Amino acid sequence: MGFAQKQKEILYVGTYTQKGEGIYVYEFDRSNLSWKELQVLTNKNSPSFLEFHPSKKFMYSANEGNNTVSSYTIDQATGKLADLNSKPALGRGPCHVSVDPKGRFLYVSNYGSGQLGVYLLNPDGTIGAVADSIQDKGGPGQKPHMHSVVPSADGKYIYASDLGIDKIMIYSVDQKTGKLSPAGVPYVEVKKGDGPRHFAIHPSGNFGYSACELGSVVNAFKIVKNTGALVPLERVTMLPEDFTGKSYAADIHFSPDGKFLYASNRGHESLAIYAIDAQTGKMTIAGHADTHGKHPRNFLVDAKGELVVVTNRDNDNVVFFKRNAADGQLTYTGKEISIPTPVCVKQLFLK
Repeated sequence: MGFAQKQKEILYVGTYTQKGEGIYVYEFDRSNLSWKELQVLTNKNSPSFLEFHPSKKFMYSANEGNNTVSSYTIDQATGKLADLNSKPALGRGPCHVSVDPKGRFLYVSNYGSGQLGVYLLNPDGTIGAVADSIQDKGGPGQKPHMHSVVPSADGKYIYASDLGIDKIMIYSVDQKTGKLSPAGVPYVEVKKGDGPRHFAIHPSGNFGYSACELGSVVNAFKIVKNTGALVPLERVTMLPEDFTGKSYAADIHFSPDGKFLYASNRGHESLAIYAIDAQTGKMTIAGHADTHGKHPRNFLVDAKGELVVVTNRDNDNVVFFKRNAADGQLTYTGKEISIPTPVCVKQLFLK
């Protein structure tokens, strides 16, 4: 038996382009936590949020600078990107893109105008025809701000978090056309002023967790799989009891084994760490990790469970932490990539 060839590991970093140049691509060596820059794909329209196609052959960006979404092909030997096409975001201020688990549809969240857009995806990775567009409506004193769309594992439902109206909208997805219709239970409402931003589904598919930007809390829900409904479980703070400053929640991700949940605080400049009971979905705070930079907008938990990588927008750094799989705790490695205004990081293993 010969040794398996070591997989190439690639990191992609999206930026705001008042200072940044576009999407930064690095080959990463985890054995000694080193990296080399492969490419800076120029996109001066703030490709702030990135997402892969499930085939990992294509990538998509939400371009906040000109209200568009773009597609890229990923060279399977090197990890480098090449432009495919761009389309209008179907609204203003696109801040998040996601892809149907089967690679059929692209979902675009428009924070500025409160629209959710859906595009068909072509087999060659390009963005195709419009499948649907939905405008959220605000109530008295409310302005819709669509912030993220997360599909269920089977792609039959999507969870659309609207920060401005304190609702997570639940849509049933037509599996052929991508058209959306309100699910049987069409939304779940959180406490007024919580501001649901990003949503993470437990690897079991049984529970969902919403990082709420304005309330600095995580709202936990039981997922009713045959209807997609969200049943409230609990509401847990993201901040230490003695913290008195201003802070805003941003991103939320699970460890691969589902035992720990991480959520980022902008202001407290930390990742909140929660232990998750796999049977009940209940959360127990397990600590906070200093992000070694300001405004940790987005982060990733390594697919192998060994590392956490945080983008600190206001310190122009991408910071690496070692992760203890047993207790979920993070240790600062001292390793940082210097990148102007980094706001999103994604990881890819090439075959």
